[in-house]
Amino acid sequence: MVAVINTGSSVRSIFNYNENKIETGKAELIGEGNYPIEASELRRDSRLKLLLQQLELNTNVKRGSVHISLNFDSSENNLSEEKLMKIAHSYMAKIGFGSQPYLVYQHHDAGHPHIHIVSVKVKSDGKRIDMNNIGRNQSETARKEIEKAYNLVPAQGFHKEKILNIKPAKSSVIEYGTAETKKAIAAVLNAVIPNYKYTTIGELNAVLNLYNVTAVQGSKDSRMFFHKGLAYQILNDKKQSVGVPLKASSFYMKPTLAYLEIKFAANNSGRNPHIKRVKNAVDLAFMQNRIKSVSDLDRILIVDGIKTAERRNEKGILYGLTYIDHKTKCVFNGSSLGKPYSASGIENRCGIKSFSTGTAVVKIFEDNVVENKPSQPSFISAGELQNIIDSVLQPELSADFIPSQLKRKKKRKKGKGQSDY
Repeated sequence: MVAVINTGSSVRSIFNYNENKIETGKAELIGEGNYPIEASELRRDSRLKLLLQQLELNTNVKRGSVHISLNFDSSENNLSEEKLMKIAHSYMAKIGFGSQPYLVYQHHDAGHPHIHIVSVKVKSDGKRIDMNNIGRNQSETARKEIEKAYNLVPAQGFHKEKILNIKPAKSSVIEYGTAETKKAIAAVLNAVIPNYKYTTIGELNAVLNLYNVTAVQGSKDSRMFFHKGLAYQILNDKKQSVGVPLKASSFYMKPTLAYLEIKFAANNSGRNPHIKRVKNAVDLAFMQNRIKSVSDLDRILIVDGIKTAERRNEKGILYGLTYIDHKTKCVFNGSSLGKPYSASGIENRCGIKSFSTGTAVVKIFEDNVVENKPSQPSFISAGELQNIIDSVLQPELSADFIPSQLKRKKKRKKGKGQSDY
């Protein structure tokens, strides 16, 4: 079982998301917790009203809505509604939400069985429930205990991507601008945004790009960038943006820039314990292997669950490197780990150095000589480079040149009949 917890500023939006699924036949309301009567006997607006009333007990809580999904292995497609409700009640009690009002929906629109739980984090006495590190602490403990109690397939040892049905949004099978496009992007956002620890849009995009999705802020002089807007768009297999960008606010999770900036701050400290693992993995790779390129490093690190994401300009020159640790779900820009782990640092460790000649970018590989061509990335040996530098610095006609201060003045030859006076 895999649990995914999201919080938001609007309980109405996540309530409507699940209720609308019922109207389209893709979900059903299977139960509730701490409602005065069965939720199915209440009208739709009455079910929502109870959640809103409890939120109003503490108006200082800005992100009071809680949306949880419990995901089961695809082989567990015979779980009854009664068993699913027992699992939901047990889980909510174990994470500290046993006394909260909540609604439980079973969804039928994915390749694996799963339920959604909608609740609020304001108690009946108006106090706020602290959800800091709840996913790593209470939820993880609850998951393991419930897996044993109900004989469920354990999440440990399985890739979360497989259980959550995360797949790259393949542009070739998506009709842009339709509900299918949004559904494909939403599936990736739901899997990446709550689970990975990133501190910038660039680091987030390093992960999203793996699934052919990108976050778009617009150019720096655009109205969208000025107003801190954000959209998400499909990428094709060449990682080029295609189709129509969809506003972040149009997704039920509301992964807007304001929402992400809150996560940036939390993720910055949350990923600190895992910095050493990435740095050690890179150092060990260079110690144990002869690495000549970033691609070589990537092939070695991926065995340990670490993926490198390169950033290159139009000429193919590497200017940035990001490390994605799929085991710890942490993302690090290379320069944030230190100069030896940045793009230029890794190229230096690979034996690659570069400089600009004004008309071409020249790269030097140890023991590798390639003909240099103007206006193209070129390769020459270190020895040849030194000869070029020496010839440029050598003054013209240096053998015949003597500074005027060092020249001996020639003594004028006296003619006949001439004197010094």
